[in-house]
Amino acid sequence: MASSFLCLTLLFITIYSADGFEMYTVDRCVFNSTELKDIEYIRSYYYHKLEFTRFSSSLGKYVGYTEYGVKNAESWNQDKGNLAAMNAQKDTYCQHNIGIDYQGFLSKSAEPTVELYSTTPPAGRHPAMLVCSVYDFYPKTIRVSWLRDGQEVRSDVTSTDEMEDGDWYYQIQSHLEYTPRSGEKISCKVEHASLKEPLIKDWDPSMPESEKNKIAIGASGLILGLILSLAGFIYYRRKARG
Repeated sequence: MASSFLCLTLLFITIYSADGFEMYTVDRCVFNSTELKDIEYIRSYYYHKLEFTRFSSSLGKYVGYTEYGVKNAESWNQDKGNLAAMNAQKDTYCQHNIGIDYQGFLSKSAEPTVELYSTTPPAGRHPAMLVCSVYDFYPKTIRVSWLRDGQEVRSDVTSTDEMEDGDWYYQIQSHLEYTPRSGEKISCKVEHASLKEPLIKDWDPSMPESEKNKIAIGASGLILGLILSLAGFIYYRRKARG
C-alpha cells in the first residue's frame, strides 16, 4: 500500500493583545518521508485568525495574502540573510524532528481487529445488512471492502471515515446492505500497512455463540423452574393426603 501523506505541525505562538485581537505565527513541516526533498517548511503569520504572510521553503521566499502582507513579503524578501536562515529551517528544524518522530512512532504499526455482525437495515431495497467493524489499527490509512462469492461488491456499501480513538489508534465501520442468497459466501476484506496480506473475515450466518449461550441459559432456567414447580405440587398433594 502506498504510504500515507503525513504532516507534522509544531506551534509557536506570540500574542499581542489589542482590544481582543491577536497576532501569532505557526511553523509546520509537511512531509511524506525523511528525505530532504520530500519536506516543506512553512511559517505562517496570522492576525485575528487571518493569514497575511507566509514563508515556504518550496518557493524560497515570502508571499503576502493581504495588502499589509504583500508589503511585508516585499520587504522581507529583500533581506537575503533572512531568506537563507528561513530556508535552512527545512534541514535544522524539520528534518531533525521528523527523524525523531519516525524513530519514535511513525514507523510503527498496529494490526487491526475485525468484527463482523448483522444488524437491522434502515428502510431500503434490501432486507439484511452486515457491519464490518475494524478498530485498534495504526497508521490511519486503511481499505475495507466486501467480497461476495469472491467478487468485490461495489454497490450498496457505505463506510465511515477513519476515526481517532484518542490513543494513536483508529477505527472504521463499513456496511453492506444485501438480499441473502442460499449457499453464498460473504466476506469483509481489510488491507493495511501492518498486514503482510489482506485480512479476510467470512460471515457465518449461523447464530452467534453469544446468542446460543443466551438461549441455553434461558432453556436451563425454564427446565429448572418446571422441576421445582412439579416438586412443589407433589409435596403439596402428599401433605394434603396426610
